[in-house]
Amino acid sequence: QVQLVQSGGGLVQAGGSLRLSCAASGNIFSFNAMGWYRQAPGAQRELVATISRVGSRTNYADSVKGRFTISRDIAKNTVYLQMNGLKPEDTAVYYCNLDNYSQAYWGQGTQVTVSS
Repeated sequence: QVQLVQSGGGLVQAGGSLRLSCAASGNIFSFNAMGWYRQAPGAQRELVATISRVGSRTNYADSVKGRFTISRDIAKNTVYLQMNGLKPEDTAVYYCNLDNYSQAYWGQGTQVTVSS
């Protein structure tokens, strides 16, 4: 089993910054990647950014490139999402994800609200 515990998020004005954290525990000795997804009201969940376990290769949605940065602390089994230049359209519930090849695990979700 894998547990993902998220922290961070909240309310910020447009142009501001927030950082999300996701601490992983359990059977995490071998996995493909970790990442962040988001879901706005009435919309489908969408990929924001991922980082691979091997090589820490990153991948970003076009809508966040240049503004968001995903990183990981291997010793702490934690992945971060630094969000700068936030826009009202970034408002959503953000979910941490761990891709274990055969199964996907999700964090509890955290609300990010960007006011204009």
